[in-house]
Amino acid sequence: MWPSGAKILLFLVLYLSGTSALYFHIGETEKKCFIEEIPDETMVVGKYKTQLFDKTINDYLPSSPGVGMHVEVRDPDDKVLLSKAYSSEGRFTFTSHTPGEHVICLFSNSTKWGLFAGGKLRVHLDIQVGEHAIDYSQIAAKDKLTELQLRVRQLLDQVEQIQKEQNYQRYREERFRQTSESTNQRVLWWSIAQTIILLVTGFWQMRHLKSFFEAKKLV
Repeated sequence: MWPSGAKILLFLVLYLSGTSALYFHIGETEKKCFIEEIPDETMVVGKYKTQLFDKTINDYLPSSPGVGMHVEVRDPDDKVLLSKAYSSEGRFTFTSHTPGEHVICLFSNSTKWGLFAGGKLRVHLDIQVGEHAIDYSQIAAKDKLTELQLRVRQLLDQVEQIQKEQNYQRYREERFRQTSESTNQRVLWWSIAQTIILLVTGFWQMRHLKSFFEAKKLV
């Protein structure tokens, strides 16, 4: 679970849009997390870059030597898929094994930068999902593919990713249906319980009033 006291910001990154780029600011002990809905058996590549704030120029430096980032990824079952320390700029990769919401958390594992950076650190993050995370230029060079062969390879990967997304949608629909049926069943049993309680209460009140009238010799 996430450590208490860490300020966590949850972003629902564009669902399966392929690529999501943004930047955010964190403090020295701050932890920020992002939620990415990912089908199973899907590769995800994240690229990041940190920038320290320089008080002398009142702006962020182009690079941040000496600043480290820790990346932690948890699957929908709260199992750790990735927990590793990186440098000030780099990339991380993981593959999902369970469909659903994956939590990607980043925080600085350096403490000295807060003394001279004014407590400000800007982090640029680019998350790529599925076929968008594949470096096709590297594949073409490695396998010596022609432009046509590479395009076919891209189309096959896109079709495979679409199938995974469709399977994930069916999985979500099934979970939603189960939740709806469970909720409806609970509402039904609660209504039955309320009816029984009202009947029992009414019967007890009638007996109590009858005993009261008999005691007062009104009946």
